[in-house]
Amino acid sequence: MNISDAYVKNDDFYRSEEIFQQYIFQYQQYLRSLSTKQMSRECISGINRLQRQSLRSSSQLNIHIKVGDVCYIDFGQVYINEAGYQHFGLVLSIVNHKAFVLPMTSNSTTYQYANDPSRIEHGKNHLYQLGWIDGLNKQSVAFLNDCKFINTARIIAIKGHIDVNGELFSEIVERVRDSIFP
Repeated sequence: MNISDAYVKNDDFYRSEEIFQQYIFQYQQYLRSLSTKQMSRECISGINRLQRQSLRSSSQLNIHIKVGDVCYIDFGQVYINEAGYQHFGLVLSIVNHKAFVLPMTSNSTTYQYANDPSRIEHGKNHLYQLGWIDGLNKQSVAFLNDCKFINTARIIAIKGHIDVNGELFSEIVERVRDSIFP
């Protein structure tokens, strides 16, 4: 079944068993097509969403975040070219139980392609080398073009912190601004 615009606009469709069965069938097929690692990430995100979706904030999980915290976050399911599933992220701002976060990775290949402060003109502009961050085991790189607000209930753990009064944090904020508003 293809879900056409006309069909989707039909209110009976939303209440039908047919859409439920179609979703379950397609989702099972999709999961079976994934590698074991990718399927695990997809399922973990799904379980996290089921368990956390009704929470207003991470404080209900006894996780009290502040700006500058580097957190392990479940960004959830994604489309291509989006940061998703479980990654680290830097909290840049907190507004009404939502955090504006900068997704990060420690992938060494991604790190090599990223800009770093000593060679800004080289590398990919949407990536920014952060180097070593206290609390993390590897050097990190930020995805400047993937910043977004999230419900803080997506935060699994606080793993590190970047001093908000320090040079690195100021540089990150400047690079994010430049990325969003070129």
